[in-house]
Amino acid sequence: MGITAIINIITGSVEQGLIYGILALGLLITYRILDFPDLTVDSSFPLGAAITAVLTLQGVHPAVTLLAAAAAGALAGLVTGLIHVRCHVRDLLSGIITMTGLYSINLRLAGKANLPFFSCETLFRNGFTKSLPAWIAPYATVLMILLIVLIAKGLLDGYLRTKAGFLLRAAGDNASVVTTLARDVGNVKIVGLMLANALVALSGAVMAQHQRSFDISMGTGTMVTGLASVIIGTNLFKRLGWMKSTTMVIIGSVLYKACVSVAISCGLEAQDMKLVTAVLFLLILVISQVKRKKVRIHA
Repeated sequence: MGITAIINIITGSVEQGLIYGILALGLLITYRILDFPDLTVDSSFPLGAAITAVLTLQGVHPAVTLLAAAAAGALAGLVTGLIHVRCHVRDLLSGIITMTGLYSINLRLAGKANLPFFSCETLFRNGFTKSLPAWIAPYATVLMILLIVLIAKGLLDGYLRTKAGFLLRAAGDNASVVTTLARDVGNVKIVGLMLANALVALSGAVMAQHQRSFDISMGTGTMVTGLASVIIGTNLFKRLGWMKSTTMVIIGSVLYKACVSVAISCGLEAQDMKLVTAVLFLLILVISQVKRKKVRIHA
């Protein structure tokens, strides 16, 4: 394998890892903060992709399509939250119901199962990026994705420092604290689900801009990818007290995608990627459980 091929693998892994890092930020809210197994993400991810594909084909500025995708994702989270809180449906079933319904909605939005927009300008392929100097042009995409990730991370970090963010963390750790402060735990969960799915849909929109296409199946396995990123990041860097959990999961996403890329580059075919993803996720879960048992024994 030549140096150029290695550089391409590394660059691709970082790009994919950063995009899924936005997804991991959303899963950080549902999985780590709210302790809510939200399967909505498997459909809110392609929802964001469908929104950005349709709007881009209609001539809407790519940056605006990202905002629209995040808003659509927030609506998906709102539906899941209302089903769970107001209709008193279990958390797992609430996500499954919304995920199933969104599949048809995504098809309706896109009009078909696959919607390419190769001829349209995107955030990563436009007049500005084409005019960049030759030495920076190959890295324009990864830098743009990094900028989006940093903005999303900064906004989430800022929100978690507010009173509403404190209530969100309390709703997952100790719901009685929220009640003591005369706040409705259900409403706090709904807000958390909206925020999480907004980030997931944003991730899907960025992925669609990156691939310049929407596919109805692109959300399959996103829950696994996001959880793996969260578990890797929070387990590897949990002893670094100065590192924020949002940073941990983003780095975890990059590392996870790097592992998948290495596995594929070792001779496995692209059709085996889901199998590789499942096996890696299983290994991550087993290792994390072993570490927890060791900690308990030493304690």
